[in-house]
Amino acid sequence: MWEMLTHAVTHAVTDTLRLLPFLLLTYWLMEILEQKTGEKAEAAVRRAGKWGPLWGGILGAAPQCGFSAAASSLYAGRVLTVGTLLAVFLSTSDEMVPIMLSGIASGQAEVSTLVYILISKVLLGAITGFLVDLLWRRNDHIDIHLICEQEHCDCEEGAFKSAVKHTVKIALYLLVIGLAINLAIEWLGEDTLHTWFTDLPVLGVVISALIGLIPNCAASVAVTQLYLDGVITTGAMLAGLLTGAGVGLLVLFRLNRRLKENLIITGVLFGSGVVWGLLVDLIGLVF
Repeated sequence: MWEMLTHAVTHAVTDTLRLLPFLLLTYWLMEILEQKTGEKAEAAVRRAGKWGPLWGGILGAAPQCGFSAAASSLYAGRVLTVGTLLAVFLSTSDEMVPIMLSGIASGQAEVSTLVYILISKVLLGAITGFLVDLLWRRNDHIDIHLICEQEHCDCEEGAFKSAVKHTVKIALYLLVIGLAINLAIEWLGEDTLHTWFTDLPVLGVVISALIGLIPNCAASVAVTQLYLDGVITTGAMLAGLLTGAGVGLLVLFRLNRRLKENLIITGVLFGSGVVWGLLVDLIGLVF
C-alpha cells in the first residue's frame, strides 16, 4: 500500500512540474495580451483563427502535454476557437512518442508506425477542428480578464506576478486531481486494462477512447503499450490517443465557466475518437 501511494505521489508531482513552464509562459503572454491588445490586435487574432485548427493540430502533436493545458487557458480567455481547441486535444501526443520510440528500439514497431500515427493525429485533429468551427461559432469577444475574475486575483499588480499566481493555483489543482487519478490507476493495475480489451474485443475502440479521456499521461502510456503488445487494433489505439488530451480537460473545466459547453466539448472529443477509430478498423488500416 505504501509503495502504491509513493508511486502515485511521485508521478503526480512529476507530471505537474513538467507543466509549470508551459502554464507560466501561457499566463504571462495572456496577461501581456490583455494589457496591450486593442481592436486591431483582436481582429488579427480572429483572422488567424480561421486557420487555427491546422496550427492547433500541428502544435499539439509535440511530445508533451503542455500545449493542451495552454490551449484550454487560451480558450477560456476567448482567444482560440472551439475547433482549434479540439484540434490541439485530438493531436496531443502526450507520452505516446517516447513509448513508441522504445518500441521501435526493441523491435516491436517500425519508424513508419510512429510517423503514420503522428500524421493521422494532426490531420484528423485539423479536419475535426475545421468541421466544428464550421458548425459551432461563438460570438464572444476576446476577454482574458475573465480568467482573472474566475481566479479572484489582482491582475493589476503586474503581468508576471499575476501569471505566477495563476500558475500556482492551477498547478495545485492539477496535483490533487492527478494524485487521485494515479491512485485509481495503481489500484486497477495494467492487468485489469488488458482484461477489458481481451474480454470485450468488439468494444475495444470505445473502451480505448474512454481510457484516453483520463486526464493523465498514464492513459496514453497504457494505450500505446497495449498496441505494441498486440492487444488492441490500430483503430482502438488511435481512438485512445485521439481522446488523450492530457490535462487539457482538467484546465478547461477549471477555467471555463460554462459547464454545459465543457461537457459538449468533452462529448465531441470522445465521439471523434470513437468515429475515427471505428473508421480506421473498418477500412482495415494497419500502421
